[in-house]
Amino acid sequence: MPDDIKDLPEGGATRETKLADALSERYLAYALSTITARSLPDVRDGLKPVHRRLLWAMHQLRLDPATGFKKCARIVGDVMGKYHPHGDSSIYEAMVRLAQEFAARFPLVEGQGNFGNIDGDNAAAMRYTEARMTEVAKAMLEGIEEDSVDFRATYDGEEREPIVLPAAFPNLLANGAAGIAVGMATSIPPHNAGELCDAALALIADPNADLLAHIKGPDFPTGGVLVEPAEAIRDAYETGRGGFRVRARWEREALKNGTWQIVVTEIPYQVQKAKLIEQIAQLLEEKKLPLLGDVRDESTDVVRLVLEPKTRAVEPAVLMETMFRATALESRFPLNMNVLDANRTPRVMGLREVLRSWLDHRHVVLVRRAEHRLAAIARRLEILDGYLIAYLNLDEVIRIIRSEDEPKPVLMARFELTDLQAESILNMRLRALRKLEEMEIRKEHRKLTAEQKRLQGLLGSEKKRWDAIAEEIAATRVKFGDGPLGKRRTETGRILPAVLVDETAFVEREPITVILSEKGWIRAQKGHIPLDGEIRFKEGDGLLAALHAETTDRIVIFATNGRAYTLKADALPRGRGDGQPVRLIVDLTNEDAVVTMFVHEEGKRFLLAASDGKGFVVKGEDLLAEKRTGKQVLNVDPPVEAAVCTPVDGDAVAVIGQNRKLLVFPLDQVPEMTRGRGVQLQAYRDGGLSDVKVFRKAEGLTWTLGGRTRTETDLRPWAGNRAGAGKQPPNGFPKANRFE
Repeated sequence: MPDDIKDLPEGGATRETKLADALSERYLAYALSTITARSLPDVRDGLKPVHRRLLWAMHQLRLDPATGFKKCARIVGDVMGKYHPHGDSSIYEAMVRLAQEFAARFPLVEGQGNFGNIDGDNAAAMRYTEARMTEVAKAMLEGIEEDSVDFRATYDGEEREPIVLPAAFPNLLANGAAGIAVGMATSIPPHNAGELCDAALALIADPNADLLAHIKGPDFPTGGVLVEPAEAIRDAYETGRGGFRVRARWEREALKNGTWQIVVTEIPYQVQKAKLIEQIAQLLEEKKLPLLGDVRDESTDVVRLVLEPKTRAVEPAVLMETMFRATALESRFPLNMNVLDANRTPRVMGLREVLRSWLDHRHVVLVRRAEHRLAAIARRLEILDGYLIAYLNLDEVIRIIRSEDEPKPVLMARFELTDLQAESILNMRLRALRKLEEMEIRKEHRKLTAEQKRLQGLLGSEKKRWDAIAEEIAATRVKFGDGPLGKRRTETGRILPAVLVDETAFVEREPITVILSEKGWIRAQKGHIPLDGEIRFKEGDGLLAALHAETTDRIVIFATNGRAYTLKADALPRGRGDGQPVRLIVDLTNEDAVVTMFVHEEGKRFLLAASDGKGFVVKGEDLLAEKRTGKQVLNVDPPVEAAVCTPVDGDAVAVIGQNRKLLVFPLDQVPEMTRGRGVQLQAYRDGGLSDVKVFRKAEGLTWTLGGRTRTETDLRPWAGNRAGAGKQPPNGFPKANRFE
């Protein structure tokens, strides 16, 4: 026995293992189980294990579309007791989703009773509802009794369950799938079955066929309008990753006296109508939808949301554009075709590979069904051959049966019969000895022989097999691609309308005062409070910057890392509290500090300068970047930092260094750039830049000292060219080397 195994008194043994190794081994087993046996669908039938077990249990209960319903509690009990060792609620929820017409594009379960609604209400308890399979589910199971797929033992070894269903219906793409495993996830939108069948037929005819000539995009059960560009759709289907933007379907409904209203008849997939209305009402209350007057839900079993404009002067397209941007009337459904392939390996597949995998599975099913049928025909022909021998020698057969104690071996020896033939003859009924029965047997023999020859020809020719698969898919196309169920619901091919919407339409214009503390806390107070008044801060903190703005403005923050950050004024923390650390709003490290803060104005320019004296002029628009990471504008390498961001309002530049040297030169010597290090504004032997100011030379250079403003008009002693050293500033210049 190894040294690391110790005997226990009860006869067992323990093995000492490192905790990290034990956890890794067990977590890996859990992750593998979640990926392969719970969360990811099989590419061949598009089902997760719980869905496959549900359909198999309903098949065992003979809940075909033509039969009656059975209580869902009975079905869930069978699934849980025989096949799926998990909770009944998870099984029932999966079953309910298969029955919801607004959740499944082609429902696999037909429900009777309350199975929930698009508002997000739950289904009734399983003891109150009933279910049976639909025609689509029947197609998924077609041929399962004919050895078309492999079976395995259930978790307790008492039953057997299919590893995959024959799947005569392209379920993975038709109904889609969603699931989160460990370290991976899947998200596949539903598609139109008729289009999928057309694409599959094209793929059989030409492996390089353009599938998007047949598949126009997802086809959601709740309809809507697909507004994703064609190039993005193609790229998503080729890579298996992407997304689709879907908008609600709406129309303008005229009312009397020139008024009108918007009626929404279809909403995006997986958007709960009740929560959508709640969201719109909340935004209305927060005054973030100024173009909308009211919202009403007039839905029955058909969606009808009424949106009333605030005034009839509002353009309907502009109103809806603001609604799409602010609410779930427009949503994005992700595409991540991460599935289990035929070898049970998780992979991200493109559209062509997914369809090819389904066709290959149908080919395997066809071959296995043909082989199973040939074996059954051979057995039946063997029996029929024995019957014909008995009819030709009827008197002798009767004599042997009457006179022999063991007639079976005698019959086998006398007529060279097989064991099966002899047993079949001995089991014949007397009424089968009539002449008419012999004719029926010969007729059946000829029919089975012809079928046997046809199946042998099918197995011997790959072209015939693919022709047979094409016929099956064409039949599926007719059955599920036409009619109300197969009609496309999601509109495609629409180009986004060129509607110009002022983003301020989302926000009610209100005056605010933006306050930034020395320690980086930012807040907005209602109204324009005096900037020189008393402003409360936390102990040890003070004012860094304060400015008057409006809720529709954009606030720009320039930091020592040379990056510019843009904040929406209406999104700043409000109230009289301490606000929120600006580092939680934008990606600003503890080593970086705010240089300045200002309100963005169209057409304004700024002079940026670093502590090493380099800088350039930049347009205000080039400082905008409404993302957490901001925008790198002034390139600096530590220990150099961005030091100044000052408005350009004049024709001359004044630079003061830490060495207390002042230099004045024309503004046109500083280039305008969008990003970079810039040019040397002032040369330094020791130290670096303290402050920069742009001013009008004719008005003179001003600075603040002791609360009073001083002006120097004769600047000839300090005038020079850019990158000069400069001279000592005039008497009375602040010792802090700052102009303000």
